[in-house]
Amino acid sequence: MHVPDGFLDAPTSVATAAVAVVAVAGALRGARRELDDRTAPLAGLVAVFVFAAQMINFPVGAGTSGHLMGGVLAAVLVGPWTATLALTVVLLVQALFFADGGLTALGTNVTLIAVVAVWVGYGVFRLIQWLRPTSRAIIPVAAGIAALVSVPVAALVFAGLWAVGGAAPIDLGLLTTTMVGWHTVIGVGEALITAVAVSAILAARPDIVYAARHLRAQPSLTVRSGVEVTS
Repeated sequence: MHVPDGFLDAPTSVATAAVAVVAVAGALRGARRELDDRTAPLAGLVAVFVFAAQMINFPVGAGTSGHLMGGVLAAVLVGPWTATLALTVVLLVQALFFADGGLTALGTNVTLIAVVAVWVGYGVFRLIQWLRPTSRAIIPVAAGIAALVSVPVAALVFAGLWAVGGAAPIDLGLLTTTMVGWHTVIGVGEALITAVAVSAILAARPDIVYAARHLRAQPSLTVRSGVEVTS
């Protein structure tokens, strides 16, 4: 979902740019609590993966394109604040060097992909995880469901922005139906990719997965000669 230049009017673009600036400023502070020497390299790898995935675009009508977002994947692996920063960098590089999106629409794209998709998805993830907080197995499932939800929600927010400040003669109902419909399909693919990627990294390196930090902090229990021992 890369919004092109001129698709929203100036006041709406300025408003979304302001939202993006505030969100990124908050992310710069919040990411300090999420990153450490072990997880910092993973943040870079996540950004590279998301960048590559988002470069595969296809038109969904009404002048916009569809692609994987990667917001939930990034949030689960490295934390939501770091995910917001990573996706913002990805979107900035795409706008500057690959003409994917536009500079005047950068604030809109950051708001939709690096803020809405990340935080709505992470909120859904945390809600599902809350049902079984001590289960590692729930993490990939919750990540997949959250990814499925986050993509069409971001598309719906875009439709709302267009209803307020759309600068093209496109029917709102058509745009909403097209965007949400296509991005629901995209969400299914994103859910599968997210669940598989999170599951694989959990199996190989659970110590670097942000969403599993609370599990690492819990003391493990072993049984020796019928006596329960805390290690």
